[in-house]
Amino acid sequence: MPLHLQTPLLHSRPLSLRTGKNVWLKLDALQPVGSFKLRGIGAACEAHAAAGKTRFVSSSGGNAGIAVAYAGRQLGIPVTVVVPETATAHARRLIEQEGASLIVHGASWQEANERALSLLDADTAFIHPFDDPMLWSGHASLIDEVVQAGIAFDAVVVAVGGGGLLSGVVEGLRRNGLADLPVIAVETHGADSLAQAMQAGQRVVLPSIASVATSLGAKQVCAQAFELSRSHDIRSQVVTDRAALEACLQFLQDHRLLVEPACGAALAALYDGASTALAPFQSPLVVVCGGATATHEQLQTWLRAQPDAAS
Repeated sequence: MPLHLQTPLLHSRPLSLRTGKNVWLKLDALQPVGSFKLRGIGAACEAHAAAGKTRFVSSSGGNAGIAVAYAGRQLGIPVTVVVPETATAHARRLIEQEGASLIVHGASWQEANERALSLLDADTAFIHPFDDPMLWSGHASLIDEVVQAGIAFDAVVVAVGGGGLLSGVVEGLRRNGLADLPVIAVETHGADSLAQAMQAGQRVVLPSIASVATSLGAKQVCAQAFELSRSHDIRSQVVTDRAALEACLQFLQDHRLLVEPACGAALAALYDGASTALAPFQSPLVVVCGGATATHEQLQTWLRAQPDAAS
């Protein structure tokens, strides 16, 4: 049995009424770790354990670290997770709750990642949070489940950080004969490394992460995600932090499920009502990727700190 669960696929009446579309939600926020990350990370951890590795090390903005810590506990393998200073206190607690050793290092994920790489030895497997073909294959199981359910959808809406979920979604579409289906790739301003790369025609490195959606906080999208933006129909959309936060709170009211701003970015593509990327589609599938690193109180605090929408 894999470490991840087959998650519910829900027709959203509130979002369908709001948008005039037939909106489907893949609720990966209901994974045991609170996010989709367990799909690919669980598969990678099982593969490394079978190969004889006796320790896992990972770098993470939060959710990947929780998933590695959970997988390690399930497999009886010790885990060390390095997070940047931007990781929320709640994320840090959840990683430690799973029994992992936690190191806080650096102002960004890139710096935390460098520290994690310095901890490796011959017996240790490095579990990358997004840039690993084993992860993409594992994340693709999300699309497998939707196809097995037999529903019709004409686009996939997905939040993009480092690009691991995007890479997995495209792999899932292709291996299910749906290579022609577009993907709406949503990011927040200040964490939009894919959008800027697509505009520049090459991968770019953001000077910093200037968004509350720290789970989207990779200053450079992975090479696979960028290459897919050139070979697959990927349509970029960038939303404000305010739109992502308001989407989180409205989604909680509509569906009784708390997600973090990184997931709220994808939801904002529907709640905000200003998405031109979604206009041509009638039955979008939204990946509710989840995220366990933010509390309701934190969402409210972040929202109060946002500039007025009119300013």
